[in-house]
Amino acid sequence: MRLLAAFVLSATPALAVTPEEVTRHYADIGLATYQDSLTTAQALQAAVEALIANPSEDTLQAARAAWIAARVPYQQSEAFRFGNPVVDDWEGRVNAWPLDEGLIDYVSSDYGNEENALARLNVIATPTFTLSGVTIDATTITPALIAGTLHEADGIEANVASGYHAIEFLLWGQDLNGTGPGAGNRPFTDFVAGEGCTGGNCDRRAAYLRAATDLLVQDLTEMVDNWDADGTARARVTADPQAGLLAMLTGMGSLSYGELAGERMKLGLMLNDPEEEQDCFSDNTHNSHFYDAVGIRNVYLGRYTRVDGTVLEGPALSDLVAAADPAVDSRLRSELDASVAALGAVKAAAESGFAYDQMLAPGNARGEGLIMAGVNALVTQTASIDRAVTALGLSKVSFEGSDSLDNPGAVFQ
Repeated sequence: MRLLAAFVLSATPALAVTPEEVTRHYADIGLATYQDSLTTAQALQAAVEALIANPSEDTLQAARAAWIAARVPYQQSEAFRFGNPVVDDWEGRVNAWPLDEGLIDYVSSDYGNEENALARLNVIATPTFTLSGVTIDATTITPALIAGTLHEADGIEANVASGYHAIEFLLWGQDLNGTGPGAGNRPFTDFVAGEGCTGGNCDRRAAYLRAATDLLVQDLTEMVDNWDADGTARARVTADPQAGLLAMLTGMGSLSYGELAGERMKLGLMLNDPEEEQDCFSDNTHNSHFYDAVGIRNVYLGRYTRVDGTVLEGPALSDLVAAADPAVDSRLRSELDASVAALGAVKAAAESGFAYDQMLAPGNARGEGLIMAGVNALVTQTASIDRAVTALGLSKVSFEGSDSLDNPGAVFQ
């Protein structure tokens, strides 16, 4: 049951929700969200194994569907970033983007990046190569090779070799449609052994897909442990409840403002560039944006709906803010609903056939209107997140900024 500040008939106040209770419940939601991320990644792992064992259009589509399902809880977990160093130090292993996908596999002939010598390495077709003057034996593709050698090779962030987006690329291939309709269209025959293999090196492609998926499961298992009873992430937010509250609000504000509104939405619109989509191979960006917004609201309301439909609800930031400044709480709740609705409109449009990359096309007024409605709603709610910081008497915080927004790095006053 959710604990709310209440009054008995005598008007004597009941015990109020405390920061200790709120941060403990926040950690419980973190654990549940990462547990669901792990469970859905394990389902993806099983679907990948089925694809490798019996490549077909059906098994490829099933693996793609499992990947999309796995994004739903993970994207909601992103609200636990920015304020929690344990998550921030780990996140790049599972969700880094954009990536120079030519590091991993074959790409179109016009693909390249002058600033990255490894942008066309194609490790799937290259079992031995030189990296920083050292000969690398990639004959056997393993999680250790991906994590320890390939990921961010040469210190270049675009050399993303692990995580959701590396797996996404292997399942869909490049999206060569620009701002036109259509996602990546890798054929299932890219995983067929023997004479039916397309794209070459089908056995190594299957090995890379398996290793990357196994690594994702390993990484998510680590993060579940971090939020469990004796986990480091849980300890950090519960040991000092005031610092825990600040971490919660920092995560909400930074994801809302600089990350989602700026880097993931307005930047792509400014550049009219579908390569700036987060889920650019699968055309799943509309879902990722929507569930980020849901995750921000989850943290504030202390409420998370698990993938099995179970609702986890308890002491919330909203309760504390309502007790300190009811007007701020009411305004922020309304604005959080508005941002979820605005991104829900983007999601609905995409699911009706107006893909996110089409929305980014130059001169597309409808697409610009949908995206900017989401951006504006996120910026508006960030100002109220900052008001919540003030209402709770917490120290000021600079939310993650973005050069794509009018006031990068702002602390709202």
